[in-house]
Amino acid sequence: MSGAKITALYCRLSQEDERLGESLSIEHQKEILLQYAREHRFPNPTFFVDDGYSGTNFDRPGFQKMLAEIEAGRVGILLTKDLSRLGRNSAMVGLYTTYTFPQNGVRYIAINDGFDTADQMSVSQDFAGIRNWFNEFFARDTSRKIRAVNKTKGERGIPLTANPPYGYVKDPADPKHWIVDPEAAAIVKRIFGMCMEGRGPSQIATQLTNEGILNPSTYKRRKGIPVAGRPTEDTCYWGSPTVQRLLDHREYTGCTVNFRTYTNSIWDRKQRENPPEKQLVFPGTHEAIIEEDVFERVQAIRQQRHRRTKSGISTMFSGLVYCADCGARMHYNAKSNSRPDQAFFECGTYHKRRNHCSAHYIREAALRQIVLKHIQAVTGCILFHEDHFRRVMREQHEARSQEEIRSLEKRLERAEKRIAELKRLFMKIYEDNAAGRLSDDRYEMLSTTYETEQKQLEAENIRIREAIARQEQQAESLEQFIRRIKGRAMEIDHLDGTILHELIERIEVGAPDKSSGRRMQHIHIRYAGIGFIPIHELTEKETA
Repeated sequence: MSGAKITALYCRLSQEDERLGESLSIEHQKEILLQYAREHRFPNPTFFVDDGYSGTNFDRPGFQKMLAEIEAGRVGILLTKDLSRLGRNSAMVGLYTTYTFPQNGVRYIAINDGFDTADQMSVSQDFAGIRNWFNEFFARDTSRKIRAVNKTKGERGIPLTANPPYGYVKDPADPKHWIVDPEAAAIVKRIFGMCMEGRGPSQIATQLTNEGILNPSTYKRRKGIPVAGRPTEDTCYWGSPTVQRLLDHREYTGCTVNFRTYTNSIWDRKQRENPPEKQLVFPGTHEAIIEEDVFERVQAIRQQRHRRTKSGISTMFSGLVYCADCGARMHYNAKSNSRPDQAFFECGTYHKRRNHCSAHYIREAALRQIVLKHIQAVTGCILFHEDHFRRVMREQHEARSQEEIRSLEKRLERAEKRIAELKRLFMKIYEDNAAGRLSDDRYEMLSTTYETEQKQLEAENIRIREAIARQEQQAESLEQFIRRIKGRAMEIDHLDGTILHELIERIEVGAPDKSSGRRMQHIHIRYAGIGFIPIHELTEKETA
């Protein structure tokens, strides 16, 4: 008997099935299958189990292991409690029962359904397709109900993710509420801090790996938190994708983000990213690890591409310096065999095509000195003349903001009128096509053109509304900037990447002017969230 083929006893239980009670439990299935195998003297009964796996997906470890045995010719008989245990996709179940199993010489029996591939004359053969359809319908119906429940929960601000992101744990008193995990939160703060310094995800990952810090999945496992996937061999290895995911988590600002991803159907479980307009954000649902303005600055920094020079030297100004005339990013030039004070920036357009712009040359050392002096002037004004600084900045904002908002609102009005017009045009061509006045090809071309334009306008409307909201929130941005400076509680005596990226959004370098006999160059500094700060105006009013 030892050389006989095995009798595969396959058990499957999903979370949805588990809610139906003990009749479907793995242990109950095992009892039924083993008893049936013994009563019928089937040789070498061997269990293959998938506990917690949906029947809509056949990429289950237990099933795949059994399938490998079947294709290797080592299985003679396969038993399941019923057809639904094999799966809830009628097409796939039919493929296995009518093709894969017979081709490999496997007799398949679904005990409770009276289905046996060895008895082709049985009425159960005729009803198998109907049973499979009902099993699939059950899966679809269950999926619809779960989606409806999740939609309701998500719209109420209840977190839909099974486990909180690294840095948080579930509150023992309320599993729907997250609390900060101090140990992991400290690492999250370090990651955001390193990004503010201008380091990219791969550099951050390398730093954490070299320091021997447990990666998130290993850390969670050691804390007893369930984690999907296999454990990593190197428990302290951090990959750049891991760092990128952490930097993407808006939840670190204290908000809940629901409907971040979606799946196409119950057959396609691949998680796809939802566009921002389809996500729901609920602020203030738990304690923040990262401040909102820091998170936004990090996102802005990550949109910029940080490249090292061929010599491997990088600059703290990476992604911040632009040509004031053509708007191109300034090219950084530093050689390993040159003195540090020889590193310089020049217009990126000029660097590639000399006849399209001028050099706009400036040394990094000079730029560092100018920017530090400017930041010190702004910091000093806030620390010692806060009310004066606030008043001047508000006057500047009100004069600029009203004009900007009026311009944006006009653009929004034009776009909305065009969208309404496109909807009328679409209805007209639809009616013309239905009445035979417009050919199908012409209708298809026009409808595609109108739909594309409408999508572009709707996307533009979103950007315009966001711009208007930013203008209207300028007062709060000003207060956040003042709090950020006062939080340092001291004047800034040196410049580093963190200070630079925390405070400054963009630096524009003008072309040098030598008409007076001296080299003059205008540097325009835009601060994060509040724009240009008129130092001369502040100083004049301060000393008046």
